[in-house]
Amino acid sequence: MLIMAAPAELGMDQLPSDPLLHILSYLDYRDLVRCSSVSRRLNDLCRHNLLWKRLCCKHWLLTDSDRQPGGPSWFSIFRQRYADLGRYITHYGVMRRAWEQLKSFLRQRCPRMIASLKEGATEEELNEIEAQIGCRLPDDYRCSYRIHNGQKLVIPGLMGSMSLSNHYRSEVLLDVETAAGGFQHRTGMRQCLPLTFCFHTGLSQYMALEPVEGRREFESFYPCPDQTAQDPSAIDMFITGSCFLDWFTTYVHNVVNGEFPIIREQIFRYVHDKSCVATTDDITVSVATSFLPELSSIHPPHFFFTYRIRIEMSRSASPDAACQLDSRYWKITTSDGNVEEVQGPGVVGEFPIMTPGKVHEYASCTTFSTPSEYMEGHYTFHKLYNKEEVFQVKIPRFHMVCPPFREPPLRTRRQQKMSASHFKDDDDFYEGDNFGDLGGINMAAL
Repeated sequence: MLIMAAPAELGMDQLPSDPLLHILSYLDYRDLVRCSSVSRRLNDLCRHNLLWKRLCCKHWLLTDSDRQPGGPSWFSIFRQRYADLGRYITHYGVMRRAWEQLKSFLRQRCPRMIASLKEGATEEELNEIEAQIGCRLPDDYRCSYRIHNGQKLVIPGLMGSMSLSNHYRSEVLLDVETAAGGFQHRTGMRQCLPLTFCFHTGLSQYMALEPVEGRREFESFYPCPDQTAQDPSAIDMFITGSCFLDWFTTYVHNVVNGEFPIIREQIFRYVHDKSCVATTDDITVSVATSFLPELSSIHPPHFFFTYRIRIEMSRSASPDAACQLDSRYWKITTSDGNVEEVQGPGVVGEFPIMTPGKVHEYASCTTFSTPSEYMEGHYTFHKLYNKEEVFQVKIPRFHMVCPPFREPPLRTRRQQKMSASHFKDDDDFYEGDNFGDLGGINMAAL
């Protein structure tokens, strides 16, 4: 009877290097460090240059050009970076990539802004700011400011502009020292750090460093004073982000993906829904909208929007298609079901003539007492060669929605108490307030 000998067990030292390195390539830096303490063989393999090159690329966005021939190993480079930036390792790759994408875009479209960016702050400088304001800065904010310490106090601002008639806004991304100077201790805005500032309006976006006065920790917002309260510390909030990383990377995504138009080397924060386009024969109409928090309020409900309309005649249109705009018609529907119809001559006082290839753009505005609404309508044109030939061009439906907003908890509790009292004692309780002219749509600006 033939007896087969049991195969000898292979030890770690007998296993070939290539399959082991392949397995190790799936590990993150923490697991590689742990594996390196298992045996001398794994210790040697876990220091392999290709493993740490991958991790340097993943976490620090380094490439071959960042390592000089004959210079430190990728393992040493990773250790050096980790010693300096290790606390930000979960944020650094995302934040650095966002900054690089933004700068690449600015070089091509808004080169003046590149010169306004400041070099990154040091770890010691950020620690000093924390000691100065007495609050901890979130790691995603610190990570971004290690890359670039905001921008110089110049116009245009990095965080977007808006221009309408005699109103102009341009928000600068504040450096951390200037932001610390505007750190809030007053009731209603306690423990809030400004992120942006506009010279023309005084508007700032803030970040809540602590969860107080109804705010969530690290969320960003525009403060909005309650104009119906006698207490000046009653501050409502238009929410713009759940944390600094969300706030900044969402903005960068919109910029680099062409969501915001670039006008005179400035980023204008009009939002364009790609489905908001309508073509009638040779004329295409598209619309972009923007909410203006500095001209809006929650109490009383007054929500200010601006919209930018682009009218374009196809280059392939016949010269006989040349026409002139005579009038506009709007149908406006608010979220409470109120419908208004408006018509009038021209657009913002103009009667543009459209010829093949011509583009006409204009901006207008409107206010509502509800936080969301939509508009649609048409333009009436006549042909230049025959004024009796009149036709309509569709304006696509476009929605205007203000950001999420929140009231301070004191007002919420007061409203709940008042509501309970009214339902108990007043048979004629009316759910809602009489805001006079603000109760409907302000059509004056259309």
